[in-house]
Amino acid sequence: MGTVLVIYASDYGHTKRAAAEVALGVERVVGTNVRLRSAAEVTREDVLDADGLILGSPVHMGSIHWELKRFIDETLSALWNQDLMVGRVGGVFATGGGYGGAGGGCELAMLSMLATLAELGMVIVPLPKCTESYAHGGLHWGPYARCGSDELSHTPPPAESLPLLMAHGQNVARVVSQLSPQTAGRIARPSFTSPQT
Repeated sequence: MGTVLVIYASDYGHTKRAAAEVALGVERVVGTNVRLRSAAEVTREDVLDADGLILGSPVHMGSIHWELKRFIDETLSALWNQDLMVGRVGGVFATGGGYGGAGGGCELAMLSMLATLAELGMVIVPLPKCTESYAHGGLHWGPYARCGSDELSHTPPPAESLPLLMAHGQNVARVVSQLSPQTAGRIARPSFTSPQT
């Protein structure tokens, strides 16, 4: 049985709410377990016990939340040094307010998180445009929820974006469930030899 770890940072509870929807999507896939952790509480052991990892962040000045960045710098970078995340499955989501239809910076935040997953050697799951409710918070990088009004006040994730967040959790969990239990997240460290001349 595969395990998907959903890690989020949240100031006003909106990204936590979005993460809960992602986790519900994971739970709907037979053969997967889900663990939901904030970036402040997640441990190295939580990550190593997971076959899939979904990162979620609110947008902070066009970038990711500082607690998630600290988790990346302190925990994931150490796992990168040892190639311990190679072959595991990953996905991302974001919440944002500010100006702009996608909530000022959601795409940049997702790209930042995806760059981390790629550097770790993970299998990245995007969000296809045929996903239900895609028009209400879909980017090919992952789903987003607009959590701010035009007056820059904080609002919860809109109901229309919740099915999209759930679908993304399902997509990631389906990929995890298709990997062999013997190899899911446990791919041997690659070795490279120089060609003989």
